[in-house]
Amino acid sequence: MSRLSELALRQRRQGLAKLPPVAEILRGSLMERYVTCGNPSCKCARGERHGPVWYLSVTLGPGRTTGSIIPEEKVDEVRGWIENYHKLKDQLEKISDINRELLRRERAQQRKRDRKG
Repeated sequence: MSRLSELALRQRRQGLAKLPPVAEILRGSLMERYVTCGNPSCKCARGERHGPVWYLSVTLGPGRTTGSIIPEEKVDEVRGWIENYHKLKDQLEKISDINRELLRRERAQQRKRDRKG
């Protein structure tokens, strides 16, 4: 195995070590909203809205979105899970790039052997 391939394998192992805990991952967007209740005598009817209300929005597919309200005491935890999702996605892309490069190098080595033999 070449030195470059050994380096790529080491980088892949390091990338695996950087993966966040899989149980603490959430795809979505966390939004802070201020809402009105619809009661004409409420302060929100005069422009002073209720909130903040934290809302998790998740896109399920083209034109399909779902969401839910997140309690204030869960906001930091949910924010961390969303960050973990992005870290996981970034690390998986890096590992995938390394694996493609390893396959390319393996194929190039095979071609060299086939030409010689």
